[in-house]
Amino acid sequence: MANISEQDAIRQRQKFVEAFNQTQITMWQEQITLLDILDTHALLNSVAEIRCDYNDKVTVVTLEQSFLEYGLYQEYGAGRETPAQGGKRSYDDFNHEKPRERRPWMSRKLYSSVKNLQEMFAETLGKEFCGMVADALSDRKMREKVRR
Repeated sequence: MANISEQDAIRQRQKFVEAFNQTQITMWQEQITLLDILDTHALLNSVAEIRCDYNDKVTVVTLEQSFLEYGLYQEYGAGRETPAQGGKRSYDDFNHEKPRERRPWMSRKLYSSVKNLQEMFAETLGKEFCGMVADALSDRKMREKVRR
């Protein structure tokens, strides 16, 4: 593991975070298309980046995406004809041939992307910390401090 400067670490995190939202949107749209959740294209067109904020050292990050509530019904295989858990209705109360299928377009992609984001932060913060410790303990820096 090579040590990196604070500025390089900040730049790496900044680039990764800025690309994260758009990559997430693209992956979700690809998955919606692959699962053929395209009756009106409303869900596909609703997936959007809202904001991506971070502090000056890119150690605190806020990422927000948006999509129609309908996307959750697709994700969990729920909808009009799906009885509520613990409700008074039964499947016999609904006119349908088979229950809805789950079409998980969001959660797996989101989970793996968040894990990648965590790994990137751990790596760059770790390298940055090692660089700071190595710099603080370097002979040259020690001599400079003693001379003052």
